[in-house]
Amino acid sequence: MTATPLTWLYVPGDRPEVVTKALASGADVVVVDLEDAVAPDRKEYARTATAERLTDPQPVPVHVRINALDGPLATPDLRSLEGLPGVSGLRLPKVTAPQDVVRVATRNPAADLPLHALLETALGIEHAFAIATAHPALHGIALGEADLRADLGVRGDAGLDWCRSRVVVAARAAGLAPPPQSVHPDIRDLDTLAASCAHGRDLGFLGRAAIHPRQLPVIERAYLPTPEEIEEAEQIVKAAATDEGAQALPDGRFIDAAVVASARRTLSLADRDRP
Repeated sequence: MTATPLTWLYVPGDRPEVVTKALASGADVVVVDLEDAVAPDRKEYARTATAERLTDPQPVPVHVRINALDGPLATPDLRSLEGLPGVSGLRLPKVTAPQDVVRVATRNPAADLPLHALLETALGIEHAFAIATAHPALHGIALGEADLRADLGVRGDAGLDWCRSRVVVAARAAGLAPPPQSVHPDIRDLDTLAASCAHGRDLGFLGRAAIHPRQLPVIERAYLPTPEEIEEAEQIVKAAATDEGAQALPDGRFIDAAVVASARRTLSLADRDRP
């Protein structure tokens, strides 16, 4: 997998031709969706088609979002994915408690796969840190904002900012990677997507889920460091390497360990696609 995934492209599991296109889209991770994107009468077909498509290793990492853990479809979903070389991870919808993660991690046939929990309810947000630390198999947490918005009755976008920050802090406290933002549902309004990504970056997110390939370059531009940020980070790291004790940049800002660590993260992100 790319060291730092920035784009997670969701595609419906009952559309194998769309999955094939997604794998060539440039997304860092393709997420085959067996849940929300698939109509009830297409669930069995989606499961079978996904298993057939992922029998062989894929050119990019592929995660599969299974159906709700408390419903009858999750167990057959997990069984169908057992041992498939093309599956790199599982995304668990509507996780509300650490027990949800533990149950999947310890009892399912595909237990060796990395798990990612989606928090989509008020209860899931309240348990964010407990979920993030529930089991070593859990590699990440993220928001499902459409369901969360409905659960909370939130109308304005700013009403979710507290929940967003809660998830970012919980992931950091648990030692997990920064979460990606939830999807932006309007695939035509790329200006609003760019502004939303900039806001997400300010909140501490890293990358974003997408539902159309045209969203991918917008997300990448928003989350990759700018030339100015790279130059500043290089300056900070160079100053810190002089071993002359406390340092200050030409603009007067003091360089401490936290500033240096942040600069190194910036350079690592800038170098993510280099050999």
